Amino acid sequence: MKFEKGTAGFGIVCGLIFAALGALVMIIGFWRTLVLAVLFGVGYFLGSVSNKQEFIRETANRIIPARDDKPIDIKQEITREQEQFEASEKEKDGE
Repeated sequence: MKFEKGTAGFGIVCGLIFAALGALVMIIGFWRTLVLAVLFGVGYFLGSVSNKQEFIRETANRIIPARDDKPIDIKQEITREQEQFEASEKEKDGE
């Protein structure tokens, strides 16, 4: 049985996971289930990522830009896009 997206095996596994999640919500409540899921995620992270500092550094760099990156100048970008649009319109009219 293959466990790839779009296969029956994957559908059964997802169904079982969501049924177990629903049962947990009904038995122990939403917030306790949420805490359990977060703790599972932390445990999975601690167990699966070998270089945790590098992973956190890369993730933070994706979320927070470096200091030397300049913010986008909206007026300049709008002017540049208008110029490109006008140039493409002139090309269309010239053909």
